[in-house]
Amino acid sequence: MHDLNIKRNGNSGLRVALIHYWYVRRRGGERVLEVLADMYPQADIFTIVYDPAALPDAIKSHKIAGSFLQKLPKVKNYYRALLPFYPLALEQLRLDEYDLVISQESGPAKGVITRTGTCHVCYCHTPMRYLWDMYHDYSSMAPLGMLGRGFYSLACHYVRQWDYASAARVDHFAASSENGARRIRKYYGRGSEVIYPPVDVDSFSVSDTHDDFYWW
Repeated sequence: MHDLNIKRNGNSGLRVALIHYWYVRRRGGERVLEVLADMYPQADIFTIVYDPAALPDAIKSHKIAGSFLQKLPKVKNYYRALLPFYPLALEQLRLDEYDLVISQESGPAKGVITRTGTCHVCYCHTPMRYLWDMYHDYSSMAPLGMLGRGFYSLACHYVRQWDYASAARVDHFAASSENGARRIRKYYGRGSEVIYPPVDVDSFSVSDTHDDFYWW
């Protein structure tokens, strides 16, 4: 068992790498990445692809590296279509020099390869929905008709096997919700500790009235 004696701003001697799936716009996962980057100011950031124009100052202050897919022209416009190449892209990232690797995903991120002495923690919002519990929904929406659905199904079959196998590379899973923890257990056969994401709950309040739906 790895020693997880990791303290905020008390880790100057710890070599840390943060792995994010992609950063092409600022959404929930990117906000979590910014918090992690603040917790580990010495960390280097790795991602499959990123848009330099979309990066906030909190991320730009770190060393950031993309995979070989980053070199493709205008890749931010079609990176989702490169699903079959994600495993290779992540496995080519060199993480030999790091003591702690924190991957953060709702897309692929945990599939990186680390050395034996490295502690790999995956903060998983959910296993990839388009590979697992919502696979058939996404498959029905694939472009190019039957040909597109066939290609999508074949790509997902391959990446799904890799996604399951790569879960074994993670030393510790953390989930952002109880629902996410259930999915991790179901699809990866792994336990996880629920650590809720950094949401400023004081900025929200419960309404006195409601309609007949939930906002998801």
